[in-house]
Amino acid sequence: QVQLVESGGGLVQAGGSLRLSCAASGRTVSSSAMGWFRQAPGKEREREFVAAIGASGGTTRYADSVKGRFTISRENAKNTVYLQMNTLKPEDTAVYYCAATDPGWIGAISSRESSYKYWGQGTQVTVSS
Repeated sequence: QVQLVESGGGLVQAGGSLRLSCAASGRTVSSSAMGWFRQAPGKEREREFVAAIGASGGTTRYADSVKGRFTISRENAKNTVYLQMNTLKPEDTAVYYCAATDPGWIGAISSRESSYKYWGQGTQVTVSS
């Protein structure tokens, strides 16, 4: 089993930056694709894809809404994935979730929730205008 714990959320003004971290424990996620999703207020049934990264870190994928502002990265030696968020907007306000696929993920990086088996509890990001 894999446990994922997100941290780094908080309250920030529009235009500011935050860096989210996702620490994995239980086993290594070095061969898993990792993703970030978010759930905005009033959209409890919908998690929006934000970004994902392949096992080696050489391949990334972003939602159009965050492209050019957010950067996903990983440190396999620390079993940790990051999401650097710059130029934050009020519409980025959401609970951000980290997710991991099963080990040995091959193929294209997925933006679908169903591709990810392990999920963290989420961290709140609030952007004020």
